[in-house]
Amino acid sequence: MLLFVSSVKLVAEIALLALLGQWVLGLLAGRKRDSNVFYQLFQVLTGPFVRGARLITPRVVLDRHVPAVAFLLLAFTWVVATGYRIQMCLQIGVEQCR
Repeated sequence: MLLFVSSVKLVAEIALLALLGQWVLGLLAGRKRDSNVFYQLFQVLTGPFVRGARLITPRVVLDRHVPAVAFLLLAFTWVVATGYRIQMCLQIGVEQCR
């Protein structure tokens, strides 16, 4: 179970950093961001999470806000996974968690 929680936490961390990198690169590249190779790579990495967020959000949420929803959902997932991992490590012992 510890491996599963750690894996969920790791996937959330990678997706959060990819969303953050995509946002920063979008700010730096401006309107030409869609032709940027690294921006396209970030879109591939974050695509499943953004599509998942689109599925659970109502249609009144604009498409440009869906990545922010995905970021918030991933941040919440990371916080829950971190809290659950801490709780598990306290139960089984900190030495066995390493």
